[in-house]
Order: sequence, then C-alpha cells, then structure tokens
Amino acid sequence: MTPEAGWRSATEARADIAAGRLSSEAVTLECLERIKEREPEIQAWAHLDEGAAVDAARRIDQSTNNGILRGLPVGAKDLFDTHDMPTGCGSPIYANRQPASDAAAVALIRRAGGLVLGKTVTTEFAFFSPGKTRNPHDPTRTPGGSSSGSAAAVADGMVPFALGTQTAGSIIRPASYCGVFGYKPTYGDVNTAGLKPGAWSLDTVGVFARNVPDVALLASVLSSHELELRSTDSMRPRIGLCRTPQWRSALPETVDALASAIKIITDAGCEVSEVTLPEQYDDLLEAQYAIMTFEASRGLSFERDAHGEHLSRRLRELLDEGSQVSHQKYIDAKHKAATCRAALDDVFSDVDVLLAPSAPGEAPAYTAGTGDPIFNRIWTLLGTPCLNVPGMTGPNDLPVGVQLIAPLHGDRLLLEVGQWLDRAFRAN
Repeated sequence: MTPEAGWRSATEARADIAAGRLSSEAVTLECLERIKEREPEIQAWAHLDEGAAVDAARRIDQSTNNGILRGLPVGAKDLFDTHDMPTGCGSPIYANRQPASDAAAVALIRRAGGLVLGKTVTTEFAFFSPGKTRNPHDPTRTPGGSSSGSAAAVADGMVPFALGTQTAGSIIRPASYCGVFGYKPTYGDVNTAGLKPGAWSLDTVGVFARNVPDVALLASVLSSHELELRSTDSMRPRIGLCRTPQWRSALPETVDALASAIKIITDAGCEVSEVTLPEQYDDLLEAQYAIMTFEASRGLSFERDAHGEHLSRRLRELLDEGSQVSHQKYIDAKHKAATCRAALDDVFSDVDVLLAPSAPGEAPAYTAGTGDPIFNRIWTLLGTPCLNVPGMTGPNDLPVGVQLIAPLHGDRLLLEVGQWLDRAFRAN
C-alpha cells in the first residue's frame, strides 16, 4: 500500500466507502496489487484466491449491508475456520482442510460488512515451528510467531488489518518485530469458537493494524465493546515502568527503547513511576508454561496419536512435556494465576497502565526461530489487555516496540493511552 493511497487508514477508507467516494472493490484491488508485488519475498499468505476476493468485494458493494467495516479487507490467521477457504493450521495434517462453517470472529467480521481477503500464515498449530513468512523490514529476519503472516501482511501494507491469536506472545512479539500495533484484548472478551485451540485457558483473539483507531474499529466488531476512542488531546496518563522479573533478557535495543519512551513521556508532562511486581509473580512464567503444555498435550491428542510423524520435533517434545505435567501441578498453576490476577488491583493502584518490553530486542534471524515470548507470557496468563506500540528502532534499523498493559477490562483506556503515546512518539 503506497503512502499516497487515500485509504491507507482503514478508518478513513470506511468513511470514504460510506460516502461513496471509494468502493470495496477498489480497496481490494489495491491490496491484491501490493500482494502481487511483495508476496514472493514476504510469503505472508497461506491461501489467497484473487478472483474470489474481487467477486466478494463486488457483492459487498452491491449489498445493503451497512455494517461498520463497510467492505474493508481483513486477513485471517490460518487457525480460524472459514467456510469458503481452507484452514490448514500451519500443518501438513490439515492441508486443504475445508471447514463447514466460519469461526465466530470471522462470522462477526462478515456480519459487520468486512471482507475476509485470505488466510495468513501461522506457525505449526500456533506454537513455535516457523512458517514460510519473512519480516518485511529484512527478509533474512523472522516476523515473529505464531501470527507471523498477519503481522507481516499488515506491516507490508498488504491488508489494512488482520486477525491474530496469543497463547504465549503471538500478537505482541510479532507486532514489535514487524513495527505495527498489536492488540491482545482482555482474556475472554472475544469468542474463540471455530479457532483451533492451543491452550484453552490462554488462547486470546487479537488484532494487528497500522494505527490505534484501526485497531479499535476491528476490535469493537470482535468484542461488541464500545471502543470508540475519546479525545486524547488533554490526556495525562499515569504510567508505571514495569521491567518485570524477566528484565535480564532485555537486549540493549529494548533497554534503549524503554528509556527513549520514558523521556518522551516525561517531556510531554506525564508521570512515570517504577512499578515492581510482587514477589509472588516471580514464578508466573513456570505457571504459564505448565498450563500451556498440559492443555496443548490434551487438545492435540488426535494429531499426536494419529499423525505424530507429521508433527515437528519441537512440537512433539512440547506435547511430551505437557503429558508429564500432573493434574495437581496444573491445578496449582491455575491457582497461582488466579491469586496473582486478584492482586492486579494493587499493581495498578497508582498508575493507569504499565509500560514494559514487548520483546527482547529486534527480530532475530529467520533461521533462529520466531523469537522468545518471555516478556509476554505472564500478561497472557493474567489475561490483561496488552498493546504493542511501534516507533523505536534498534541498531540494525529494525523495529523495536514497547508494550502497554492495562487492568482487566481496561481495554478502551489501553487503546486511548496507546494513541496518546503514538502521537508523542511521532512528535519526536
């Protein structure tokens, strides 16, 4: 999508479509042209039928559906069932599998007048074995995972926004690596029916977009929440710097990104205070991993038993680990999570949002895997809404994001602070 394109912002395109100045077909053709140009290098799409996409756009243009998405194209991670497109879940086990119905998130997008342009690449069953997608800023680097195709497609201007999921760090981390906004809602706010489960206590549906209003537009469709952003012109958010117990894993570029963000925030006249998580949060990583592997080993029982030879070695090892987690350890981990979740009111008692790392640093080499979700796991376990805010770069001129975390169900506040911070970054 070229910078001069009048519909670069999904919210602006929506207004132009509503006013008759633009059509869904025109937007779709622009997306397809960009994909044709860049897909051979980026490889963000698992399934794309150009003719079907154009036909769908024309039907939307001719319909009376005045839903709030008004014909805007959306990329759907290839983990979501689609009745008219295959859903492969990043595995040869499900190559060309054709679901009979749409996932709830997909159905809601279509009900709102949106166009599902195609299916974006996911890692194997949304875990750690990479797909084919490359980072648009440097194709020798990973886009992150597991929502690799969605993050890369949005970052490269192939589609205005896209669906992702997060079980460990699969929205925030790729958003940081690719330099886009990635939003993980409060756990449970978006229905996961029709989504291939990874770990049912953790799986969360989220959004990638290039600005916060676009995030809010698609997220409001998925959650049915009122997420229309209020003016942030006079906002003075109280921000708590939370290095987390995992701070030792932050590379210099992440340390520098947070330092730069703090300077920009304080120069804008806002307060930044240190927030140290209670000691009981120190072993939340272990709790998240126990829950994730326990549930994955049960949820992927069929694939493991009937098609184990088609699973990657890393996934087989993870499922083997999960099968060794006792029920008591699983319950203890769930109890630990619930106890720490109940203590969140104290964590946020003096701040509106937390500022933390999104990822250890710049995107690593593609051959090194999809990166470490170490700065995302505890927030996924706690169910808090999170937002990657891009704007910083590392020593190789690659994106480095920062993460905002809000209290449970503080999603609109999170997005408003994210918009405020984005404007502050752009002003510097």
